[in-house]
Amino acid sequence: MLIAESAVRMATKNFLLRSALRDHLDYNQASLSAFTRTELRHLADENLASADRLAAVDRPPAESTKHSEAQRMHYAALQRAPDVHRRLAHELQQYATDDAKVADLVASAQQHAADELRHELTRKLAGQVVEPDVGYDTARPKRLRKLIKSDLKHLRRQHRTHARTLMAPLPASDNRSDLPDTQPDTSASARWIATTPDAPWQEQERIAVTGTVAMPDVIGKIDDPKQTVEGFGASFNELGWTSLSILTDAQRDEIFREVFAPGVGAALNLCRMPIGANDFSRDWYSYDETADDFSLEHFDISNDLDTLVPFIHAAQKHQPDLQVWASPWSPPTWMKTNQHYAGAQPHPFMSAATNGLREDQIGHEGTDMFRVEEPYLRVYADYFGRFIDAYRQQNIPISMVMPQNEFNSPQVFPSCTWTPGGLAQFLHHLAPVMQNRGVDIFLGTLERGDDHLVRDVLNDPAAAAAVTGLGVQWEGKRAAAALHALYPALRIYQTEQECGDGANDSRQARHAWSLMKHFFDNGANAYMYWNISLLEGGLSRWGWTQNSLVTVDADNAAYRFTPDYYALKHVSAFVQPGARVIHTWSLAGYDNQLVFLNPDGSSIIVIENDTTEVLPVHISMGDTMISPTLSPQSLNTFILGASEGN
Repeated sequence: MLIAESAVRMATKNFLLRSALRDHLDYNQASLSAFTRTELRHLADENLASADRLAAVDRPPAESTKHSEAQRMHYAALQRAPDVHRRLAHELQQYATDDAKVADLVASAQQHAADELRHELTRKLAGQVVEPDVGYDTARPKRLRKLIKSDLKHLRRQHRTHARTLMAPLPASDNRSDLPDTQPDTSASARWIATTPDAPWQEQERIAVTGTVAMPDVIGKIDDPKQTVEGFGASFNELGWTSLSILTDAQRDEIFREVFAPGVGAALNLCRMPIGANDFSRDWYSYDETADDFSLEHFDISNDLDTLVPFIHAAQKHQPDLQVWASPWSPPTWMKTNQHYAGAQPHPFMSAATNGLREDQIGHEGTDMFRVEEPYLRVYADYFGRFIDAYRQQNIPISMVMPQNEFNSPQVFPSCTWTPGGLAQFLHHLAPVMQNRGVDIFLGTLERGDDHLVRDVLNDPAAAAAVTGLGVQWEGKRAAAALHALYPALRIYQTEQECGDGANDSRQARHAWSLMKHFFDNGANAYMYWNISLLEGGLSRWGWTQNSLVTVDADNAAYRFTPDYYALKHVSAFVQPGARVIHTWSLAGYDNQLVFLNPDGSSIIVIENDTTEVLPVHISMGDTMISPTLSPQSLNTFILGASEGN
């Protein structure tokens, strides 16, 4: 029987691999070419819009002394900017009509997708796990379009470099009397750390901090700081602790020092934990599975004493100011309409992982899987309170709770869908219980790009009064900007970075950087990674793989820090609690950087070069400038001023 099952599994894998590659390679060429031409014309339209916008910008008199030198150089460049963008638009329009160039872009994307798919399926299908979308029959065209956009992104950056050249300061023979002859101040320098796919966290030669000696590509608007940063973190999950438990005490201590200790490594200071089981627990459990125990007589956190409690204590040893917030993945099963911890059945292609969910127990988005009735709402709020009390007894204060992880998603693992109306009713009960304990409530975690899911909860005045912040998971990123604009008084935490697939490679680390940039650009006050540590491969109890900051090799009792870790560290190691996000401005269109101003006066600049070529760039902060040349595919951090830390 086992041999027969193995043969069926292998035949299935081979079929999927062949069909996926065929679907990928044979996808309609005309459709892809049309998509590429549309994207090129869209880029041309972007440049025309930029030309019109720049032509309307007010220009101060040449002799004005109100602005910094860098700003005056930018204003001088404005004279040429509209014509430059119109020229670029014309070039892109011609590109879109060139059959050979369009065909090259499509072929490049197809080859990239073929290589990516071979790697992905060979690795995943050769193991125990096949993801639900492994057929790729509909996803593959979407992926091809995404890869074409990626190639066009590189083309866009080439055009921005071209724009910078065309808008460079005028030659000496032109009228430049409004710009003083500034000489570099070679006495000042900035620390520089760079990471490339082959060389993480490399200290570079210190770079000179000068006056404004060239037209800036990026200006940090330090006179107009944005939101305050509260911190960075990840999640304490049971499988994180069990993976680390394979190592020696000394190895674990090295890891916790690197990840948590201020001034040493990533300096994480704001982490999350589950209330009961989550998808990276050893298995399902809650703190009270005794049916109809409305007095919570059987409430018990003893399961956590073996895993989550020592996990958090180990972090507290190195980060005494660690804040921990919490959310449930599922209430106790007797509080749910389906009487089960999950909301979806495992995909038939997944491994031996099962959850025992019957067809009639499947949950649905837009419904309340919680029993939204007075006795259950009241006891569930008390359940939160008992959790807070129990963890305080373990010297782990919980600073904030969110009512439900991913409240729109019925999953194969612990999960519970809620409607906005159901959440509002629960917040009525949760608010006094948390207020009595001095614990904040955030509304979250939101995993949809629909701000109405939050607005519909906060339209209830009592629910709105209970909430001091919002939690937005990576998949809710499209809602972040709208929520920040709608509720400027509410803090926003990015609650969970996209989880990856266990590959832990540099490609996914670049995506991690892009998510950090997106959330801080759109008002986030804190940023959370997901798994701190997993065994190599990152397999969960419910049968799929994810990334982590640390991977543990169980066979050799060894560990390594992953590319995702270094991407996070490039920001978290130097951005202090209380830092302000600094908006950046660029005529040439540079948009791949984050800038922060720390409470101690230091400035942190993090910038990525995602092209395959070296990239010279001039970055100004007030009247100072740095002019590094960034290595291809590199993430770079520059520390200017007071504290250089880690």
